[in-house]
Amino acid sequence: MKNNTHHLHYETVAKAIDFIDSNSSIQPTLEQIAAHVHLSPFHFQRIFTEWAGVSPKKFLQYTTLFYAKSKLRNSKDSLLFSSEALGLSSSGRLHDLFVNIIAMTPNEYRQHGTGLVIHYEDISTPFGNAFVASTQKGICKLCFYNSFEEELNALKLTFKNAEFICTSSVHHQKINHFFNDDFSDSSTLSLHLKGTSFQLQVWQALLNIPTGELSTYGDIGKSIQKEKASRAIGTAIGSNPIAYLIPCHRVIRSTGSFSGYRWGVTRKKAMIAWEGNKTLISSHSK
Repeated sequence: MKNNTHHLHYETVAKAIDFIDSNSSIQPTLEQIAAHVHLSPFHFQRIFTEWAGVSPKKFLQYTTLFYAKSKLRNSKDSLLFSSEALGLSSSGRLHDLFVNIIAMTPNEYRQHGTGLVIHYEDISTPFGNAFVASTQKGICKLCFYNSFEEELNALKLTFKNAEFICTSSVHHQKINHFFNDDFSDSSTLSLHLKGTSFQLQVWQALLNIPTGELSTYGDIGKSIQKEKASRAIGTAIGSNPIAYLIPCHRVIRSTGSFSGYRWGVTRKKAMIAWEGNKTLISSHSK
């Protein structure tokens, strides 16, 4: 499932976002950005547009504080929408409707994975290569990594009695459908997760944030009727083991700040901008 071109395009985009952020006061030109990533302006524009679906200038508007604040103003109640209000066919609900969280039983976790067969591999995504692992019941880990071996060893420590096999699985093969907004396969993507009841409640709430929208930690608290548990909510969001599929990248501070992200603020900005642009394109095509 690896695609090195996909990965390299994201690396170029990430460097461009970092350069823009560091030089926002001078508003660098296309030529300056291209020079920073060691490409000609023509080549940079081409591969950036191929990855993002829009020009660098337009795409980078989605990474600004102004954009973040406008999304918060316009989607204040996004987490509180009912299925009837949004409509079951709404593109904003597809993520929620096709991802299913299955909690690990206390026995499965207490026995350190005894009886579990865990498949794992390195996959390519629009936001860089990722470590993915799954049990028979669903995805148990999806993360971007600095060291593939470190992620594997951490998982082996958690499930030291499980059998590990480096190969793909039917669960892994569905991941690309979500990056491509392909929900033609009506079967859900299951996530087999260990967490406290509170963590699972927060992670489920994250699935309710529509694609292309943003929410705040306070909104998450309201949606699960835990308005005063902001610190615990932040901790639960930060411990989310499933990158992108559980969209913790859609949660920002009430000030509009993109703030921290387990897999890097640059990647978070790229995800938000990528989804914002896709949502705009989708709305214009209707």
